[in-house]
Amino acid sequence: MLMFAAVCCAAPIAGGLSALAALQGEGDGSDDDFAEAGSAADIPPRMLAAYKKAAENVTRHVTKCKGMAWPILGGIAKVESNHATGRTIASSGDIRPKIVGVLLNGSGAGGNTSVFPDTDGGKWDGTATGERAVGPFQFLPSTWQGAGKDNNGDETADPHNAYDAALGAAIYLCGGGRDLTHKAQLRAAIFQYNRSNAYVDNVSNWISQYQAAAKGPDLSRSPKKVRIVIAAALAQRGVPYSWGGGNKSGTSYGTCCSPSGKSGAHINGFDCSGLTVYAFAQAGISLPRTAAAQAGSGKRIPESAGKGALRPGDLVFYGYAPKRDSTIYHVGIYVGGGQMVNAARPGTKVRLDPVDAMSGYAGGARLL
Repeated sequence: MLMFAAVCCAAPIAGGLSALAALQGEGDGSDDDFAEAGSAADIPPRMLAAYKKAAENVTRHVTKCKGMAWPILGGIAKVESNHATGRTIASSGDIRPKIVGVLLNGSGAGGNTSVFPDTDGGKWDGTATGERAVGPFQFLPSTWQGAGKDNNGDETADPHNAYDAALGAAIYLCGGGRDLTHKAQLRAAIFQYNRSNAYVDNVSNWISQYQAAAKGPDLSRSPKKVRIVIAAALAQRGVPYSWGGGNKSGTSYGTCCSPSGKSGAHINGFDCSGLTVYAFAQAGISLPRTAAAQAGSGKRIPESAGKGALRPGDLVFYGYAPKRDSTIYHVGIYVGGGQMVNAARPGTKVRLDPVDAMSGYAGGARLL
């Protein structure tokens, strides 16, 4: 049974702006009963709580399921709806305005090429003329009939509710009792969710990112400005490195040339300090343009204090002579768990890296 008609039935909202809008507009409420360590700054706290609660409760419905964890649900929801960012997420989990995909009538809109007749009389998707995928996990109403369960305690299974939808997705992914700790079974579950190898690869990439985040501290209780900075930086993952690229407004074409002779003049992206300038600007903080100059901002964390002194939101520096700030050549943004958002070098893309990925650790700076 297909859950979706195309790789993405509802176009996701642009990651950077919508994640920041969610952080600006939503309270810090979360479900303390499911405080499993780890978070990712691009996931609204209430959505993250829904993923964790679903992972915790899925075996009540699929007793033989193993390995369900919030990063799996996070990977699916990132691709399907960008975690419902840009919407209002109530403490109950209700999402407004509702997320509704294109009418699946074979028109080709949104990539759909098959006709799906109506099964719910418009109850969930608002139309009795056909089917639309609904909610943050983009269920077809016909699939929701079998997978949907109440998980917020209101005795109604609603695909437009974050808690219910996350549990429905967990149940569907678990099938008859998969062991999702095995890569092959996890990929099979994702493929069943949407029968596209490109989709499986995309979701798997996000799962890997969130698994790394899950090993770090829970950012849901970090100060809002810390979460805004980290969300802004994380949303740039996949953007190409451009020597001299980036400013407080976002990506830009760079200049020529890096020490290795690489030009950024024809690449729209970020270099390391351009990325930090942009991310901190989203929290209203102005940084100098170069990594060496940024070392003079905020409270300096000396190299001698060790990497354990870093906190999420800190700048992380690297130098040719680590005790001399004038030799600093690189900067990243620490996100916790020994990792940083990093625009590493020409030919790479913005990504999560271990703090140890660069040589010459030169301490950090705390501005938040």
